[in-house]
Amino acid sequence: MSDSAPDLRPDPGHDPASEPAVGPALGNAFAFRLHPAAAWSLVGAQFVFLLLLGFLPWASLWSRGLGTIVLGGALVALGAGIAFAAGAGLGRTLTPSPIPRDDGVLVTGGVYAVVRHPIYSGLLIIGAGLVVIGASALHVAAWLGLLSVLMLKSRLEERMLAGRYSSYAAYAARVGRLVPGVGRIHR
Repeated sequence: MSDSAPDLRPDPGHDPASEPAVGPALGNAFAFRLHPAAAWSLVGAQFVFLLLLGFLPWASLWSRGLGTIVLGGALVALGAGIAFAAGAGLGRTLTPSPIPRDDGVLVTGGVYAVVRHPIYSGLLIIGAGLVVIGASALHVAAWLGLLSVLMLKSRLEERMLAGRYSSYAAYAARVGRLVPGVGRIHR
């Protein structure tokens, strides 16, 4: 992928209602706007599940020897590295809210060329590491809760991104959502 992509900033005079919908997979993205209270509720839920993963009592659903702790720690480190790299790649566009920033740009390079939501992928990998270390059914349930929140958050965010950036549909058809190649939206 070339870094000499066209300027993807939204046109201030652009009227999204004048464009056709981007296809059935994204729906009529131009009419969708998430209420800020709903957006911040998703952010709060995301952090609740991450805190649960970090602070739930450990159990013995599986053996927790040194190897398990090392594997869990490696997953936490890998996930943190991915999330931090993705955050740095977004620069001033970064926001915890699924509502895109008005002054943001569409980033499709770096880790965003591999998955559309690498911060969420990183958080899920961190969570998987904490599940490995915690070895409890509650940890598994909290990770599934985190996955559910991040899937919902990513889908809502994508509807708004598709409405803002005309090239988003092609990007979503080419790049997986949270896992490389998985969750592409076909036009």
